[in-house]
Amino acid sequence: MFQAIMWGIIAASATLLGAIIVLSIHIPKKVIGFIMALGTGALIGATSYELLEDALEISSFREIAIGFLGGALLFTILDIIVSRKGGHQRKGSDRNPARKDGKSSGSGMGIFIGTVMDTLPESAMIGLSLVGGKSVSLALVISIFISNLPEGISSTVGLQKSGFSKKKIILLWISVVLFSALSAFLGAYLLEQASNSIKAIMSSFAGGAIISMIASTMMPEAYEEGGPSVGFITAIGVFISLWLHHL
Repeated sequence: MFQAIMWGIIAASATLLGAIIVLSIHIPKKVIGFIMALGTGALIGATSYELLEDALEISSFREIAIGFLGGALLFTILDIIVSRKGGHQRKGSDRNPARKDGKSSGSGMGIFIGTVMDTLPESAMIGLSLVGGKSVSLALVISIFISNLPEGISSTVGLQKSGFSKKKIILLWISVVLFSALSAFLGAYLLEQASNSIKAIMSSFAGGAIISMIASTMMPEAYEEGGPSVGFITAIGVFISLWLHHL
């Protein structure tokens, strides 16, 4: 269980690192888009090669369909709700028109809640990968770390525009890391004694939520910031994930 917490913290710490970077130096939008595209490809690969492939080895397509489509549907519903509260601004540095007082008209807490919602299924993936005494997947941790870095950068810009101080932003990101560690722990602990069908459904559920998150937040933002070149960079991310999976 300690491994789940440790690797959950390591993977989620990229959001905090991204926040520290953007609070310290200026990052060109195109660079953010390229990093996000790389993370998008890496997560797609990790979901396919780690979660779904492993789930298929211990279950049938029926369990995978229930989990995968259920996770995608639930994330989409929650994303719609959170987006109406300002959570859509967690990905994107120039989408918020500034008010006369210089602050964003969006909800800073909406951005925070949306970011937590993005990171939870990723962290749960780490915990799920450790069920049964397995060692952590290097491809999984690296993929999540790469994807979380631009998340921290973009969301921090949104929080700044919402009037959050540097201290409050750092504290919020620390709490995101803690939430992620808890998610990784629960993913490993709750399924330790579960049947193979339940394990497969939950693994697929996390995978469906992640693919839905990628399509609704990461891919549009990557293209907006990085342009057409992100297609090739995303492909590189998928290939890196495949390479790490077979190391």
